[in-house]
Amino acid sequence: MPLPILRSSRLACLRFLMGGALALGSALALPAHAQQGGDQTAELGSITQHWLDDALAQAQAGGLPLRMEVSVGTLDSRLRLAPCARVEPYLPAGARLWGRTRLGLRCVDGPTRWNVFLPITVKAFGPAWVLAGNVGTGAVLSEQDAIEAEVDWAAEPAAIVANPKDWVGQTATRPLSAGQALRQNMVRAPDLFKAGSAVRVVVQGPGYAVTSSGQAMSAGAQGQSVRVRMANGRIIGGTVLEDGTIEATL
Repeated sequence: MPLPILRSSRLACLRFLMGGALALGSALALPAHAQQGGDQTAELGSITQHWLDDALAQAQAGGLPLRMEVSVGTLDSRLRLAPCARVEPYLPAGARLWGRTRLGLRCVDGPTRWNVFLPITVKAFGPAWVLAGNVGTGAVLSEQDAIEAEVDWAAEPAAIVANPKDWVGQTATRPLSAGQALRQNMVRAPDLFKAGSAVRVVVQGPGYAVTSSGQAMSAGAQGQSVRVRMANGRIIGGTVLEDGTIEATL
């Protein structure tokens, strides 16, 4: 069975988890014994877990095709937090609910305001393509090079390549080992020409298009920006099209 392709709603859920701060309800009240200055560690862990459960539940409700698991770390044992009636969990700016991260906890109702960070790990298990054997740098990948398996998408920062059309025919950017899940930074489009090759150039302007030839100043793959030396010595930049033509706009 082919792997599912992420649709827009599912991508939105991934952005929900991997993006910036989340607005999930208001601050949560601590039990009376915690408010009175007792050990708040367990209560803060409970508040954190509740907040995370809500965040992941919203993502699952939106159709996220991943099995989420989250583990909550502990605060520094040396911390002595002042009593607080209400604690607000939040995702710090630049953080994301993906892989190893942290969740902020701030006191919003207490004699002394405080702000601490709790380490958390979010795992996201889902279908992916895993290399069946070792692959050398520059090797062109075929359908036989990978098999379907469930992996933790959040184990590394680079995105999983879930659709075969996005890696079959691509070249390996570095040596890859059997068992690795294919991610975007592992593959790239193959070069369509080398540095110094004669290339076809289409120069477009307002109401016209002129076809000429030039010499590529670097190797180029589909979608890349390259520079070309024209016959008159002028150097222009353009984008490599599927057939190796360079499209330039003046």
